[in-house]
This record gives sequence, structure tokens and C-alpha cells, in this order.
Amino acid sequence: MNSNLPPVDDEPGVPPPHVSFREAFLFWLKLGFISFGGPAGQISIMHQELVENRRWISEQRFLHALNYCMVLPGPEAQQLATYIGWLMHRTWGGVVAGTLFVLPSLFILIVLSWIYVAYGHLSVVAGLFYGIKPAITAIVVQAAHRIGSRALRNRTQWAIAAAAFVSIFAPQCPFSRYCPVSRNDRLCGWAPFPRPFWSG
Repeated sequence: MNSNLPPVDDEPGVPPPHVSFREAFLFWLKLGFISFGGPAGQISIMHQELVENRRWISEQRFLHALNYCMVLPGPEAQQLATYIGWLMHRTWGGVVAGTLFVLPSLFILIVLSWIYVAYGHLSVVAGLFYGIKPAITAIVVQAAHRIGSRALRNRTQWAIAAAAFVSIFAPQCPFSRYCPVSRNDRLCGWAPFPRPFWSG
């Protein structure tokens, strides 16, 4: 992380440092081309770039926004990008962030699909596509560890996360069953659980 950058205040009510619209536009365009690994990888890239490297948003604000996006229906990574874009440049910032998050990836997907349809029968091309699988798996695992090590601050939270992960593979255990268990006082505005359950 660049130590020459000014520190970012961790208070959620403090606005982020001023970032020019052009600089933000170029970042969201870049993110659209490098956001591999599904939601976990995309969120990890945003955290590394926005929180650690550029310091456009604080750790606490990022994790709070991520918490809300995770419980909302729809793609949480795009929702997070749209919110951060709106946070920095309001309506147009959100529109640009949400659009550029999708369009470059869509272009790459179309190109890869064409290559697969046209040349997928070749052993070299088939081998390249097959080799992508373990690489993407590694990206997802690394991303989950990166975000989890910051969001989970004690053994209680790690235990809840582990139980939720195991329950994913259990039959007849929908998301709505175990999601309320993992909620915390900051999400609802009250304190039903003791401090070990707090995340921020």
C-alpha cells in the first residue's frame, strides 16, 4: 500500500476524499476488464484497489456496504460497485460504476464464447479453457480469505461463518434459514447479541 497517501477516516458519516470523475471512470473501466473470479474475486479486487491501494474509501465503510449488499437480492459485487460510485459522484457516479462493471466483462465473455464455439475442438484451446478452472478456484479461495480475515474478528464470528458454509451443502437448508443467525446489531440498529457478534 502506498504510505504517501493521506489516511482515510473510518467513520461511516465522513465523506470519502475527493476523487476526480475522470480518475474514477478510468478505474471502473479497468475493473470491468480485470474482475475475474466471480463475486468473491471482484469484491476482493475492489477492496485491494479502493481500500488498500488508492484509499478512496475506509475499511469500515467498505465492510458495512458489503454487509448490506450481501443480504440484498441481486449481484452483490455490482451493487457494491454501484454504491461506491454513487458515494463518490452521486447519480452519474453510480451509473458509470454499475455500467462499466458489466460491459467490459460482457465483451470478454462474448469473445471467449466465440473462441470456444469456433476452436473448442482443438486440443490447445480445450486445454486452455480447462486450465482456467483451477486458476479461478485459487482466486476465489484467496478472495474469501482476504475479506473474511477482515470481516471476521473473533472465534464466534468464524464459527458462524464455518457453520453457514457447511449448511450450504445441507439439503433443504435455504439461505433464509441461516442468514438471520449471522445478522448483527449494526445491521438492525439494535443490540440483540453480545459484543463478540459485532462486526464493526
